[in-house]
Amino acid sequence: MNSESSVDDSYFDYCPWDFALRASEEQRAAQTALQKRLADGGASFGPSSYVSPAAGVFTDVLRLGENSYIAGHAYVTGEVTAGADCSVNPYATVRGRVSLGDGVRIGAHSSLLGFNHGFTPDQYVHRQALTRKGITVGDDVWIGSHVVVLDGVTIGDHCVVGAGAVVTKDLPPWTVAAGNPARPLRDRRGQGSTPSGSGVPQGGPDGLGDAVARFADRARSQAADLLTRSWNAGTGRYSDRPGAPETVRAHCDAVEIADLLLRSHPPQLSAAEHAERLRALQDPDSGLVPELAPDGRPGVLPAPAPDGWIDDGTADYHVLSVGYALDLLGSRFAHPVHVVRRMTSDRLVARLDSLPWRTRAWSAGAWVDCWATGAHRNLELGAEAGAPGALEALFGWLGTRVDPWTGMWGEAASPAAGRLQLVNGYYRLTRGSFAQFGLRVPYPERVVDTVLAHGGDPRWFAAGRQNACNVLDVAHPLWLAGQQTSHRTAEARAWAEEQLVQAMERWRDGAGFGFGPAGEGGSGPGRGPGLQGTEMWLAIIWLLADLVGVADRLGYRPRGVHRPEAAQSPARRIPAQPIPIDNSL
Repeated sequence: MNSESSVDDSYFDYCPWDFALRASEEQRAAQTALQKRLADGGASFGPSSYVSPAAGVFTDVLRLGENSYIAGHAYVTGEVTAGADCSVNPYATVRGRVSLGDGVRIGAHSSLLGFNHGFTPDQYVHRQALTRKGITVGDDVWIGSHVVVLDGVTIGDHCVVGAGAVVTKDLPPWTVAAGNPARPLRDRRGQGSTPSGSGVPQGGPDGLGDAVARFADRARSQAADLLTRSWNAGTGRYSDRPGAPETVRAHCDAVEIADLLLRSHPPQLSAAEHAERLRALQDPDSGLVPELAPDGRPGVLPAPAPDGWIDDGTADYHVLSVGYALDLLGSRFAHPVHVVRRMTSDRLVARLDSLPWRTRAWSAGAWVDCWATGAHRNLELGAEAGAPGALEALFGWLGTRVDPWTGMWGEAASPAAGRLQLVNGYYRLTRGSFAQFGLRVPYPERVVDTVLAHGGDPRWFAAGRQNACNVLDVAHPLWLAGQQTSHRTAEARAWAEEQLVQAMERWRDGAGFGFGPAGEGGSGPGRGPGLQGTEMWLAIIWLLADLVGVADRLGYRPRGVHRPEAAQSPARRIPAQPIPIDNSL
């Protein structure tokens, strides 16, 4: 030992937080060698991270962020990612697919089990297939000692889980929970006994909270019939609604609806069969998923553009819908999204510069959503997100092109056109980039101003004129910016409450939701109830309910395309803040 340390090696097994300050040069060298051995197996470690030699670390994927550690006698297996300042304390178990945000503390003897056994009565449990929905834990979460968190659970930002709890259902942000099964006790911010994303108290017996709960019960009771309605038994594929073409998105929507309302996969096939059918649709050369041909086989993609990208809007969206459906089924793409991997930073910037930001900001934002989601999928597979520097180039471009007066990218094409394209493009862009990667959006106050101004346009939001895209593209930015600012919270809540009441009234028994009136240019599937409208409106209702403060009464939380939590840790080679941003403008 040198003068910097007077403790034995075993001390750090139980007090790893002291390693950076008290370890000797010999102990630092041994830690470096241990991390190198693990890195040779595909693990990655941020600065000042620590793994006890006494821990059992047998992972397929391990990413440990800056100042994070795994203490002695912890047992860590599977695919585990952790952000900065995370701790896995002595004798804790983290197994399966587990994603931790920044500042997560896991107490001693706790277990996060991101997988599950089948246990049908026809065979021994040990012979049955495993399922892996995964566990997601947000930022600034304290999980006490002897807690068990089960597969499929999402724990929102800023939660506290009391010692000995068994967490079987999602916990909204700011929840203090305890018990077996774990139940919300209060909001950590001290705003009432029933926590919610916005901290607004629940209504009385006849209030909005009860209406939300009744709606959710009604939808759950009809979910199985709704899925059967769109299932074509003869072909073994899904249509959006009876008589409509069979599509890839319809299959993905069915998976998302089943996860939301049934917490399971659609009953028409096993989870493994659903996953295999979706995985088989991916083109191995491009990594994209084309639309189905009339005979049900994968269609043909267009020829690549000069920069290597394949311009196919439907295939672009399938990067989102198929990828997240596979997540919910405990699976993932068979191949990286190669069109993303092959795009150099120069070509990426040139493509971004060429997008129609002034005239069609939605299309521009949708392209960013696809590329960034492809990068997320590539990282998930252990591949490079894109060519070297491409992901950083994306966030650098976005950080330097945002308009500080609107908080958005692009501009309204004309006063007559209003802010529709601008705001809708903002949703798609931020969904795939800032929200998906867990980064703060620039100028959140200006975003709220712009979105509320658009949300008051009667052309899109008067009763009977709403469609799912337009309401979603206001609700999500208000929710996302609201995680960073309390600017005009009461106005956002009032808008959300009005839209929430109207949205629930659109449910059609046995059929679900229609998308709504045809969108701009006649786009969208229209008023007829189907899978797309149902999937989108269920997610919208959660966002609106969370803005109002009654989301916990729904009993579900989106975990797919419209999930509120980040899907990718910002510690993965992306700067935590692309450029200095002055939110006071």
